Amino acid sequence: MAEKIELEIVTPKGRAFSATVDEVTAPSVQGEFGVLPGHLPIVAALRPGIVTYKQGNETKRVAVGAGFAEAGQNKLLILAEEFADRESIDPVVIRKELAELQPKIEKVLSATETTTELESEKKSLIDQENWLAAQLELYGDPPPATMRPFEEWGPPPSPLTEEEEGRPESDLPTGSP
Repeated sequence: MAEKIELEIVTPKGRAFSATVDEVTAPSVQGEFGVLPGHLPIVAALRPGIVTYKQGNETKRVAVGAGFAEAGQNKLLILAEEFADRESIDPVVIRKELAELQPKIEKVLSATETTTELESEKKSLIDQENWLAAQLELYGDPPPATMRPFEEWGPPPSPLTEEEEGRPESDLPTGSP
């Protein structure tokens, strides 16, 4: 018998999901990552998105909110704020919540002053928007893509890039002579 992975998803409400699977893909803040049996230990911060797993020839998906994942030799533990499977999603309710959220986001984004409270509210509203979008994507009816260049997803800039931004063009290393 081939090795398997014990996938467990836990939310603040308790264990939301548990299964024995062949492989898993999850959405980290630095991009998706995959876990196969025998994976080296890793801890990753998660963004709201889709967790895809395979059981035999079947590929299945669930949605998770922000959280953390810990992978080990033959186990992946996901600690997430939210969890949804396709059967629990009502797209009409999700679209209504998304429509109610949009004016709040626009109001926060159009504010001229920046305060700690405003930044916290902006992050909270965008996190909520991303969670709703993940559920609609899982359902098969994703909302239109949104570009928010100030979001903190993705890898941090390399130290070299930050140093280069502060130097004049003439000081930057050139290619071959």
